[in-house]
Amino acid sequence: MAGDAKKLQPIIVKRVKKAGHAAHGGAWKIAYADFVTAMMAFFLLMWLLGSTTEGDKKGIADYFQSPLKVALMGGGSGAGDASSLLRGGGTDLTRQGGQVKKGDVEAKHKTYNLKALKAEQRKAEQARLSELKEKMAEVIANSPKLAEFKSQVRLDMTREGLRIQIVDDQKRPMFDSGSAEVQPYMREILRAIGSVLTEVPNRLTLEGHTDAKPMGSGLGYSNWELSSDRANSSRRELLAGGLDDARILRVQGLAASVPFDRQDPLHPINRRISIIVMTRDAEERFFQSGDAPLPEEDAASAPAEISSSAPPNR
Repeated sequence: MAGDAKKLQPIIVKRVKKAGHAAHGGAWKIAYADFVTAMMAFFLLMWLLGSTTEGDKKGIADYFQSPLKVALMGGGSGAGDASSLLRGGGTDLTRQGGQVKKGDVEAKHKTYNLKALKAEQRKAEQARLSELKEKMAEVIANSPKLAEFKSQVRLDMTREGLRIQIVDDQKRPMFDSGSAEVQPYMREILRAIGSVLTEVPNRLTLEGHTDAKPMGSGLGYSNWELSSDRANSSRRELLAGGLDDARILRVQGLAASVPFDRQDPLHPINRRISIIVMTRDAEERFFQSGDAPLPEEDAASAPAEISSSAPPNR
């Protein structure tokens, strides 16, 4: 028994004291937050793609393909081509298809400003021509030599500009029958008109008209040649009055094609010279009447046209 007692070993029991539930760390919270953030970003991206116009999508795609090219072309205000989720996008809310480029807005504003400028120029030009009409009437009325011929000078405004017409009279013809030589009194009227016209920069058109009485058989020298020669003779008298030759844009003979008195084509009043102070719009229509518009720099040096052909329908 004693020997058995010696063999017995003490049994040691170790008890581990457990505390309450310890924290398991925050790693799972970070992972969960990342997952939720990614899902929010995904749904936000899907919502944006669903509410973005095709034009915006193309602008974004173009930017990521070649961002430098899009930036240099002035597309949008940076990345992509529209800077707003509002309908129309960009800086122009009147557009309905999105994709508003800076160039489009600038072109629109430039066109508007150009139209406004032209409207102001037309208004100022009309005022200037109205003043010229009044001054022309005063010059003729106040001149002792010209006052007696006042009834032969007609002033009116037309689509082409201010028209000054010097009509024939049975007692005071401007030219001898069948002749292009200017009568003395007609010379004074033309030179006085030329002096007044130096005060405005507008170009001029000169037209010669005859009555419907034919000259000869019509195969030789006819009313067409006669009306052209009379218009050119009047041009020389305007130059003698101080007018610059570069101001005259066109000299043409219209024969009896545009009678003053349509009821009586043979009436002496149909024999007349018309001087038209052209508006800027009339000048532009003249230069654009060909196949292509004449450049601005060429228009300033365009020669005067002398025509004896029939005019277009008016």
